[in-house]
Amino acid sequence: MYDGECPICTTAAQALEIRKSVGRLHIVDARTEKDHPLLNDISDLGFDLDEGMVLKYGDSLYHGRDALHMMAMLGSGHGWFNRMNALLFRSRTIARFCYPAMRAVRNFLIGLQGKPKIRNLLLNPEEPIFAGVFGQDWNSLPPVFHQHYAIRPFSKDRVELSGTLDVHVSLFVRIISRLTGMLVPFSGSDVPVTVIFISDKSGAFRFDRRFQFPNKSDVIFQSRMVRICEDELIEFMRFGFGWRFSCIWDGQKVMLNHRGYVWRILGLTLPIPMSLIIGKGYAEEEALSDDRFRMYTHALHPLFGKTFGYTGEFTIRDISCDP
Repeated sequence: MYDGECPICTTAAQALEIRKSVGRLHIVDARTEKDHPLLNDISDLGFDLDEGMVLKYGDSLYHGRDALHMMAMLGSGHGWFNRMNALLFRSRTIARFCYPAMRAVRNFLIGLQGKPKIRNLLLNPEEPIFAGVFGQDWNSLPPVFHQHYAIRPFSKDRVELSGTLDVHVSLFVRIISRLTGMLVPFSGSDVPVTVIFISDKSGAFRFDRRFQFPNKSDVIFQSRMVRICEDELIEFMRFGFGWRFSCIWDGQKVMLNHRGYVWRILGLTLPIPMSLIIGKGYAEEEALSDDRFRMYTHALHPLFGKTFGYTGEFTIRDISCDP
C-alpha cells in the first residue's frame, strides 16, 4: 500500500518485481482505495502512510525502510529499480541511513504539489489522540486520565490543569535552557504551574506550560507530541529537537519510557546521541482521584545523575470539548 500522489512511491510500486516463487504482488493506492481492509490493519498497528509505504507478506506488515528491505529480499533482480533497491536496502544497516533521505525527498515532492497528507492514523477524528496510543487499555484508564488525554485531533478541545511542582535543573541543563528556550531554566520548590492541552493544526497533542517561579518572570515551555507508531510518540520542542518514548499503562500508572532523542530537520527525523549529554528520560503519572493525579519525570545520566526533573500533583480545572 502506497501514496499514489508520491512519484517515488508510485514508481516503486509499479517497477517492483518479485520472484515467481513468492507469489503475485498486489499494489494498493491509499489515496483512492480508502475502504480497503488493509488500511485498517495498517492504522491499527500505528503505521503512518505519510512516513512510508507498507508491505504485507504472509501475515506480517512491514513499514518504511522495513518494507523496502523485504522488497529487496523478495525482489526478482530484474530491472533498474529492483537492482537499486537490492543494493540500498538488502542490508538493514545501509537501509537505516538511506531511507531518511528518500523519505525527505518524498515529503518535499508531496509538499511541492500542494497535496494534503493521507493521515491514516486519524481516520476516526472523534476519538481522542491518545485512545489510539493506549489501544485496548484506553477503557481501563482511570477517569482523570480520560480527562487529561481528552483532546481529539483537529478539534478545538481544551483541557486546563493546575498544580505545583518541585523542579530540579542541573547547571549544564540550565545553560542549555537559557540558550535554546527548550526546557525550564530554574530550580524551585512548590512552583505553581498551569498546563493547557490543545490540538495543533497538524492534529498533534500540544502542551502549553506556564511556570511561576517566585521573583522571576513566568516561564513558558511549549511542546507537541506526535504519534509515530502504536504506543510510541515523539515530544518535539523548539528547533525540532525531540524525545522519543513509549507510552504504556501498566494497570497502576502511565509510564513514558525512553526510546532516544531525535532532531527534525528538512523533513528528516534523525536520531541524535543527546543521552550522552543529559541522560535518558523517564516519566510516570498516577491517579489520585477522579480529577487529580501525581506526576514525576526526570533525565538520568549514568555519570552525572539527575540532570533534569520535576515532581508534583495536578488537578483538572477546566475541560472544553468542541461538539
